[in-house]
Amino acid sequence: MFTKISGFSGGVHPEESKELTAELPIETIPLPKTVIIPLSQHIGKPALPLVKKGAVVQKGEVIAEMQGVVSVPVHASVSGTVTKINVNPHLSGSPKEAIEITASEEQTEVKMDPLDPGKINADEIRERIKMAGLVGQGGAAFPTYVKLSPPPDKKIDLLIINAAECEPYLTRDYRLIIERTSDFITGVKLLMKAAGVEKGIIGIEDNKPKAIEMLRKALSSEKSITLAVAKTKYPQGAEKMLIYVATGRKVPPGKLPMDVGVIVQNVGTSVAVFDAIVNGLPQTTATITVTGRGIKNPKNLIVPVGTQIKTVLEHCGGLTEDAAKVIAGGPMMGIPQYELNAPVLKATSGLLILNKKEARKSDQTACLRCGKCIDVCPLNLLPTKLARLSQLEKYEDAEALGVTVCMECGSCAFECPANIPLVQWIKLGKQQVFKIQRARQKA
Repeated sequence: MFTKISGFSGGVHPEESKELTAELPIETIPLPKTVIIPLSQHIGKPALPLVKKGAVVQKGEVIAEMQGVVSVPVHASVSGTVTKINVNPHLSGSPKEAIEITASEEQTEVKMDPLDPGKINADEIRERIKMAGLVGQGGAAFPTYVKLSPPPDKKIDLLIINAAECEPYLTRDYRLIIERTSDFITGVKLLMKAAGVEKGIIGIEDNKPKAIEMLRKALSSEKSITLAVAKTKYPQGAEKMLIYVATGRKVPPGKLPMDVGVIVQNVGTSVAVFDAIVNGLPQTTATITVTGRGIKNPKNLIVPVGTQIKTVLEHCGGLTEDAAKVIAGGPMMGIPQYELNAPVLKATSGLLILNKKEARKSDQTACLRCGKCIDVCPLNLLPTKLARLSQLEKYEDAEALGVTVCMECGSCAFECPANIPLVQWIKLGKQQVFKIQRARQKA
């Protein structure tokens, strides 16, 4: 089935710049000499190491076990010898404990038994997803099996696949749809079965005509999956926005998609589910877009989890002379990197390298009270007031005004003619409010 869907209020139209990598097929990077695999690659508790320095491991072997319910196991992404277990730079900006493996010349791989996607049941799918260590590929890296196991009182009737890939520059999901169309759709069906739903929607933006046409053909005989095409606008790929434009359902502030009967998954997650079920592969690689005008040879790549940023950049020809900033993710919500020794994670979607012109920071001026930040906020918040309250350290006032509702899409800062870092101040305010809330719970 095929349908066009309406949009949402607010949002912005940044330069897409997807042409840099949109037509470049996915390549596999050569085996890195060393990988540094963080124990924390997901929301929830970090995994617990099962190996010690000097241990010899195989690719696909579990090297850290899940800790608690909201956690996943971590697997070796190469065969080799464990050389260190210590704190290392991390894409989040906060150093994390990690297992360093020096790769051996001979690579062997541990796989799980392949399963028939037509015969496997929901419980078996969720268990395999857990064993494979799958996390969401949409950015938050929420353990996939947890997302597919809502509480009994949450009645789920719909699975939405986020194929919007609304962040500028990034083309990973686009390439996965084009190159692995059948695998992707099988993964969607497996996710639907695991979620216990009979209806699925693939939401995509209209700036991807080639992917849309391929999906239309592939879904022509599918009655349970609808392809929904929306007019391109950032941040269409945010869960709440996509749910609204695809279904008209509104997720209330402070609530989750499951509260309106929906589970949202990503294109990369769907492909990873296919690989875990059909090919018996745990999540040991990340498919990423390496792009921007600050890298000599932009590429779409498959890299072992734990590959250092500097290794990936070297494979892409290195930085240009005017390279100025390296970002993990896209330009709107990505995290600037201060340390190129930080490793790629399971949920890393891309590395963006901006040149001096793109990264140039304009001088900040006083707020003009123009209201543009309010107009573009997709959640109808008051960004300028929230940012000001955070600056003044009036965190409880910011909490009352809904600072924790902000999804940090960056539309406000993008649109601000005064160049005020609104979303950065709001993020700081959110962090402080969360600290206050945790203190209240302990009191």
